[in-house]
Amino acid sequence: MADRVTVIGWDGTPLTDAARSALGAATLVAGAAHHLALPEVPPAAERIRLGSLDLAARRIAGHRGSAVVLADGDPGFFGVVRTLRAPQHGLEVEVVPAVSSVAAAFARAGMPWDDAQVVVAHGRDLRRAVNVCRAHPKVAVLTSPGAGPAELALLLGPVHRSFVICEALGTSQEQVTVLTSDKVADHTWRDPNVVISIGGHQQSPSQGSGWIAGGEAARSAAPRGWALPASDYAGPLGPGESAPLRAAQLARLGPRIGDLVWDIGAGSGAAAAEAARFGAAVIAVDRDENACGRAAAVARRFGVQLEVVHGTAPQVLEDLPEPDVVRVGGGGAPVVAAVAARRPERIVAHAVTRDEAEAVGRALANDGYSVECALLQSVELDTSDPGSWVEHDRDVVFLLCGRRMQHSR
Repeated sequence: MADRVTVIGWDGTPLTDAARSALGAATLVAGAAHHLALPEVPPAAERIRLGSLDLAARRIAGHRGSAVVLADGDPGFFGVVRTLRAPQHGLEVEVVPAVSSVAAAFARAGMPWDDAQVVVAHGRDLRRAVNVCRAHPKVAVLTSPGAGPAELALLLGPVHRSFVICEALGTSQEQVTVLTSDKVADHTWRDPNVVISIGGHQQSPSQGSGWIAGGEAARSAAPRGWALPASDYAGPLGPGESAPLRAAQLARLGPRIGDLVWDIGAGSGAAAAEAARFGAAVIAVDRDENACGRAAAVARRFGVQLEVVHGTAPQVLEDLPEPDVVRVGGGGAPVVAAVAARRPERIVAHAVTRDEAEAVGRALANDGYSVECALLQSVELDTSDPGSWVEHDRDVVFLLCGRRMQHSR
C-alpha cells in the first residue's frame, strides 16, 4: 500500500506550498493529461492518466511510495476522494482543496448559488440531470464528454432555459458564454465545462433566501402537506381529483428529484403541481385547453415548474420524452396500454366501474406490469356545525397501480 496518498485540487491558479511539497515528493502521480503536464510533476515519478477511478485506486493501493492524485476544483465535491476512500481500496488520503468549479462558475456569473441544485451529468444519467433542469429554476451541471451543453440542450427540447457555459475555468483558455438553450446545440464546447441553467418560475427573494442550501428554502415556504383540499387550488376539482385519491396515487408514484412524471388528463393541475413539489419534473397533458390554462396557473401559484401540453392521448404522447412514473387521470385502458409501451417504472390510474378497472388491469398485466387494485371510498363531512356533522360528498373509485417487473422487456 502507498505510504502516503495526497489528493490535490487544482483550479488553474499556482499550486500552494503544501501542494508543491506533496507533489515534489511523489513517486506516483495520477491525473488528467493537463495535470500530468504541469511542470511541478517529478520527471521520475510513475504517471497514471485517470480513466477508470477504480483501476487507478487499485494501482495506487499497490504502490510503495508517495502517491499524488490531481483533480480539477475541489476533489471532495463530486470528486475522486469518495472513490479513493471506498472500503474496497482501504486508502487514507490527505486532501489539499481548491475552489470548486461550481463555485468558480457562479462567481464568474456574479450570482449566488446557495439556492441552486447541483448535478453531475454522465452519459448514463444525463436524462436525470435534464429532468432537474426542467424542474428547478437554478441548476449547476457538472458535464462530461458526451454529456455536455449541446446534449443537455437537445434533451430539454421545448423547455427553454438560459445557459451560462463556463469552459476551461482557471486556465488561459477560460471562456464564459451566455445563450438560450435553443442556441446551444449550434456550437462546439470544450471540456471541461460547467453549465448553469436558469429559468422557469423564480421564487421571490424572500422565499429564495433561507437557512438551507439547494433551493429547499423555497419549497419550505409552500403550504405544508400534500393532497391539499380544493380550496387551496382556487377552484373546484374535477372527477378523479379528490384529495384521498390524489394522496393514494402520489404515495404509489413516489415522485422524486431526477424523475420525469407524466400526468395525463391533468384536469385542474392539482396532482401535477403536487408531484412537482416533490422536486420531480412534470409534464401535464390535457385535451381541454381551459384545463391546460388552469394547470399553468396552479403551477405559478405554487411556484413550481410544469410543462403543460394541450392534446389528446394517446396520440400526443408520441413526442414526449421518456417518463419514470405516470399518472393516468383519463382515457382508460387504451391510454394505459400506450403508456405501458413506454416502460415507465410505475403507472397509476383509476376507474369508476369494475369493468373499467378490469380492462385497465389487463392492459397493465399484458405489458409486463404487476397490478395492485384497491377500492377506495371517501366521505367528506360538513363540519360547520360541531354538533351535527352531515355527509357532504361520497366518492367510490378503483385505484390501480402497475409496477414494472424486473424481468419484463
